[in-house]
Amino acid sequence: MNRLIWVHLAAAGAALSAGATVVATRIAVGETDPITLSFYRYIIAFVCLAPILPFVWPKARVPLVDVVKIALLGAVFFAFFPWAFSAALQYTTAARGAIGVATIPIQTLIIAAAFGFERMTGRKVLSVLLAFAGIAVVFGPEAYGGKVSNYLIGDGLMLLGAFSAAIYSAFSRPILGRHGPMFFIALAILFGLLALLPLAFARGALSHWPHFSGKGWAALIFIGIAGSAVQFSLLTWALRWLPPSRVVIYLTLVPVTAMLLANLILAEPVPPVLIAGLIFISSGIFVANWRNAADEAPANARAAKTDQ
Repeated sequence: MNRLIWVHLAAAGAALSAGATVVATRIAVGETDPITLSFYRYIIAFVCLAPILPFVWPKARVPLVDVVKIALLGAVFFAFFPWAFSAALQYTTAARGAIGVATIPIQTLIIAAAFGFERMTGRKVLSVLLAFAGIAVVFGPEAYGGKVSNYLIGDGLMLLGAFSAAIYSAFSRPILGRHGPMFFIALAILFGLLALLPLAFARGALSHWPHFSGKGWAALIFIGIAGSAVQFSLLTWALRWLPPSRVVIYLTLVPVTAMLLANLILAEPVPPVLIAGLIFISSGIFVANWRNAADEAPANARAAKTDQ
């Protein structure tokens, strides 16, 4: 099996894990606050990744400018994103939250095009319009209803979190090529934890263990291991070999996974409006990223050459 297949499998695995993490977070956040949940989530993730740091630490000195970039990306993705993600799920359902996560590919494409990482074409403009049509279908009733509902607050927080994830996806790839994905992800999570530390202290999260039920502890451990250490390692490794918009296309699997699990585990309904919105968003993502094997091979050849 060649590397390209493994890269796509890694991206798909990260997306499936993300879908399950939406449901697990929905369970755990009902028993604590978003900051405490995020803090302990990444403590577990860092404990899982710390043992490999000595083996992946770059032989050459890491420039200070790259350390600063990793710190900023870590704070954005491993501090702000988990807070917004967890806070959103206090106000909205797992299925609606997963639709918000599914906007990450389109937001990534817009950011990558704006900063010159990828070229915006007519096809990609169409993809953006389709995706935002999906957002309007799902989130529109509360937005246009003349009142601010809990769902609208949750949807807004999730879209804001998705924006921070898009920033991470678009800006992390150059650093990954220089220092390797596992070093990057472990150090970024550490900086994310440091960013969360004063907030966790203010919430009293450092004075005692969190009070979870058995189900809450199971959800937290799943989020920390599968939903953080494993998920983001797979995602970050895939970002090294493919353009950001090609990797995050797999996040269309997040709503499908989350809707099925939320229905089975949380008995959440799956109304037709969610399915309609998912169809629009998925269509936009596939229009933006549809490429044949001949187009993709040169891009991966260049990535492989960069890695050598």
